[in-house]
Amino acid sequence: MPFAAAISEHPNAAEAIAECVGQLLDAHGPHPDLLAVFATSAHRSDFPAVCALSRRLLRPACLMGAVSSAVLGVGREVEHGPAVSLWAGWGIGEVSGVHLDRPRVGPGPAPATPGASPATESASTGWAQLDALLDGPGHERTLLLLADPWSFPVDELLTSVARTHPELVVVGGLCGPGLRPGDAGLAIDRLSVAHGAVAVVLDQRLETVLSQGCRPVGAPFTVTRSLANVVEELGSRPAMTRLQELALSLDPVDRERLARGLHLGRVVDEHRAEHGRGDFLIRAVLGARADTGGLVLGEHVEVGDTVQFQLRDADSAHEDLVEMLQGRDAAGALVFTCNGRGVELFGEANHDARLVGELLGTNAVGGLFCAGEIGPIGSRSFLHGFTASVALFRERSTDR
Repeated sequence: MPFAAAISEHPNAAEAIAECVGQLLDAHGPHPDLLAVFATSAHRSDFPAVCALSRRLLRPACLMGAVSSAVLGVGREVEHGPAVSLWAGWGIGEVSGVHLDRPRVGPGPAPATPGASPATESASTGWAQLDALLDGPGHERTLLLLADPWSFPVDELLTSVARTHPELVVVGGLCGPGLRPGDAGLAIDRLSVAHGAVAVVLDQRLETVLSQGCRPVGAPFTVTRSLANVVEELGSRPAMTRLQELALSLDPVDRERLARGLHLGRVVDEHRAEHGRGDFLIRAVLGARADTGGLVLGEHVEVGDTVQFQLRDADSAHEDLVEMLQGRDAAGALVFTCNGRGVELFGEANHDARLVGELLGTNAVGGLFCAGEIGPIGSRSFLHGFTASVALFRERSTDR
């Protein structure tokens, strides 16, 4: 298989890289098309050197990397302490990297910085380079994106590319959970930065798996009254009344799960006759309004949307990931999983990394824990929470 992964918990960064690089060289030799370098925060100060050494030893066409609270690879997840995870792919095709210095809210030129010429501004933000890559021949594209949550609002980027490139698949995550503003570590090719986002454009449309770890409960409802992010009425009755009715209908176990955390899923594709797992954009219920009986969400909901209450727990998250992965075919995978999963959710180590590898039948699994995960539902990509977003790589019939 033209994909390989390696992970090391050696406390010395150079030794960790030597261990990982040795495994990748034994697997396929140097010159991968794409090399992903992930390190835990214990290696933050060494991260530029980690990337430079990885690049010098493996000589990839494109390198992408990030620091996070935890990393995963080859069936293992390291949630505490030092670790480095490398993932590499050969024969992927054209791969191009870019650093996005800050977001662009809509199509067209990036917003100007006082004193900078338009040409300088466009080049400095990276958007001109990204536009050129996305506007090239063909329409099969995937954007791998790693962003600093403190300095780069990913939602704005996703809204922008949904308008300008609606066919684009975006997969990745927000890096640096547990780090303070300015402590992020990102890398693209020879550049190491602590702000913005790094992106890799692939000349193929990857198959993706998005496991939001929830299951729908109760009946679906049409939103009949809403105000911004407050759902006032579901099916012409107060949303709180609908929730109370749901609670009374649940068994004691599910009622306890509901008390620990409630979510609401909004159907993304209203044209489908039936809706199940994978059809909802799920957001947490943040609170309630006693005066109106409305429920407060983390996102705007429109009148006419179809919604359904959702429960999240370890069993549902496990079942959801299994259901999403079964029957899939991939020789390698990059996993962007929430830092709220792992041992904290499942009560056991290595859950997502092990399950992805077992169900896909490959050890070429790498990735990191995120403070927000990016992946598609229906025809566009969104920013999620408590989710595992997986990019699946297959062997291509011909090399580039």
